[in-house]
Amino acid sequence: MHPHAEVITRFYTAFQHRDAAGMAACYHPQVHFSDPVFRSLRGLEATLMWEMLCWRGKDLTIQFNNVQTNDLAGTAEWEAWYTFSATGRHVHNRIRAEFMFEEGTIIRHIDEFSFWRWARQALGPIGWLLGWSGPVRSRVQAQARAALARFEGASASGAV
Repeated sequence: MHPHAEVITRFYTAFQHRDAAGMAACYHPQVHFSDPVFRSLRGLEATLMWEMLCWRGKDLTIQFNNVQTNDLAGTAEWEAWYTFSATGRHVHNRIRAEFMFEEGTIIRHIDEFSFWRWARQALGPIGWLLGWSGPVRSRVQAQARAALARFEGASASGAV
């Protein structure tokens, strides 16, 4: 197995066990992460986001496959099943991940998925009708940023 495939495998195996520290160990300190909800997180923000998702994801189930890598980059496909805490609705999200590596760690991680498909599941009728729209996407992104900021504050104070 290519060393970068091992990093991706360790990352998702840690995620399966909701082991945020194990996930963070796969990231370069200057990592850049982005997906349709959490836009452009860097360094500690990215690792805190995974910690928050692991902490919140009481019923979270993760599967990953199709890991492909070379000396510079890699891809993987993964799926997540969980209850979206804001609405209590069940979500099954299919994600395609792209990675770049530096010093044997992930320096860039971009997850792509259908925001509209996610919104239909997570938000219900509003997501079905308006999940494709910029205002709904912007609102979800702002709420995600606010949740991450609250989690960071709670984590720093030892409340998490």
